[in-house]
Amino acid sequence: MLDEKHGIVGGYVPERADWTIDQDWHLYTAEEHATWKTLYERQMKLIPRRASQHYLDGLSDLPITADAIPDFERLSDVLEKRTGWRVVAVPGMVPNDVFFTHMANRRFPAGQFIRKSHQLDYLQEPDVFHDIFGHVPMMVNPVMADFMQAYGEGGLKAMRLGELDRIARLYWYTVEFGLIAENNDVRIFGGGILSSFTETRFALESPSPNRIGFDLERVMRTDYRIDEFQETYFVMPSIDTLFDMANTDFGPIYERLKSVRDYGLAEVLPTDHIYTRGTGEYHRALA
Repeated sequence: MLDEKHGIVGGYVPERADWTIDQDWHLYTAEEHATWKTLYERQMKLIPRRASQHYLDGLSDLPITADAIPDFERLSDVLEKRTGWRVVAVPGMVPNDVFFTHMANRRFPAGQFIRKSHQLDYLQEPDVFHDIFGHVPMMVNPVMADFMQAYGEGGLKAMRLGELDRIARLYWYTVEFGLIAENNDVRIFGGGILSSFTETRFALESPSPNRIGFDLERVMRTDYRIDEFQETYFVMPSIDTLFDMANTDFGPIYERLKSVRDYGLAEVLPTDHIYTRGTGEYHRALA
C-alpha cells in the first residue's frame, strides 16, 4: 500500500491495470521539494561540462528547475509537443510487461516518490529525481524518443522469445549508463549516471573502469552491476547509433548469441575499441 503521501511502504496491489497512479503533486511536502532542490543544484554544478549536449538541450527546453519537483502534466504538455511522449506516474518499479507496454505507446513511467534526505547518494529503486532529471531531458531528442518507443516494442518481443536478459543489457549500457563521443570528448547521456552525484564523476574521471567503443552484440553479451558503479562503460560514436538500433531486427541477433559465451564485467577483448583501459582498482578494493 502507499503511505499517506508518497512512496511504497510495503507490498503494492495496483488499482489500475497499467499501474499508473495520480502524481498528487499537491501532496509533496516542503521537505520533499527541498530534497529535490538539493539533488538538482548539486548535479547542475557537475553536468554542464560532463553531460551530452543532447541532454543539456533537452533539460533547457523542459519545465525542470530547482524550485520544486516537476508537475508531470506540465512536463508532458511540453514533451508531447516535441516528440509525442508523456510522463505517467507509477508507485515504483513496475512489471516488465507494463513497463514495455507504456514505452511502446510513448508513455514514460516515472516514480512519483522522492528519496529521503539521508538517501541522497544511493537509492536502489528509481525515484522521481532519477526518472525525471536523469531520463526525460534526453526524450526531447527525436532520435532518443524513437529509440525508446522501439525499445518498448522490442522488450515485448523479447519477453515472448525469452530474451529479456539480452535486451536489458542494451538498456542498461545506453539509456541508464551510456556514454557518447562528442566533439573529440566523451560525455554522459545515461540517466542512471546523470542523476547520480558520485557516478557522474566516476564514469568519466576515475581511472578504474574500462571505457569501450559501443558494439551492439558486444553489449548484449556483457553483464552489468546493479549494486555498484559499472566496471565497464560503452561509448556510442554518435546519437545516430540509437537511430540504427531503433530499426534493427533483434531476432537474428538472439539466435547468434545462443551459441556464444558472455563476457565478464571487466573483460577487455582484442577487438574492442578502447577509449580507456581501466585499472580495476575501485572494484578490487571492494573484494
